[in-house]
Formats: sequence, structure tokens, C-alpha cells
Amino acid sequence: MDIAAGRGTLGIGLIVAGVVVVAVLIGAFALGVRVKRRELPPPTPEEQPRLPEDGPVREVRENREPDEVPRSDHRLTPHQLPQHGNAGTRTSSSTDRPRWDEGSSGSFGSGGAGGR
Repeated sequence: MDIAAGRGTLGIGLIVAGVVVVAVLIGAFALGVRVKRRELPPPTPEEQPRLPEDGPVREVRENREPDEVPRSDHRLTPHQLPQHGNAGTRTSSSTDRPRWDEGSSGSFGSGGAGGR
């Protein structure tokens, strides 16, 4: 009956779909090659960044604490605060690094023993 003819059509359809997929992949590869050719070449050793004259930048370790919010009789909006609402900080007078309490997990909901 027509069942045999249907299988042949299905086979031809799969071959056409395969050819379309291969054509799309070849087109994508060709497009990638053209885009890559338009890119600038990598920098030469002379164009690479150099260290500053006084050597590498060093890390500064210090404890910071937040600036106090100015006292006022009325409510302050963020644009009325110093630095336009960004929380300022200053160097802390304490040199001790903050540590977690003994017996505390140091995170929220860790499933540990929790409080004492």
C-alpha cells in the first residue's frame, strides 16, 4: 500500500534536514572566520602594561568602621546625606580583627548547633 511510499519520503526528509544542518554549520564557521579576521591583532610585548616606577601596588590592611549618620530633627533623604547616601567609612581606632563568636557558625541557617 502507501506505507512503503511514506517511509521513502521520511528518509528523503531526514537527508534534506541533515544537509540543511550541515549548511548552517558551514555558514556559521565562515561567518566566525570573517569576524576573527576583522579583530585587532594581539598586543606586542612593547604594548603590554608596565609596572609603575615605584614598584607594584601593595595591599593595605586596615579595619574600617562606618561614619555616623548626622543627627537631625526631621527625616533625611539619601540625597541630603554626605556622599549622596553612600555609606562612608573611616579607619577604625581598633586594630583587632573582628572574629566570629565561639560556638557560632558564622552564617545564617547553616544547620549547625546554633546558639549556646
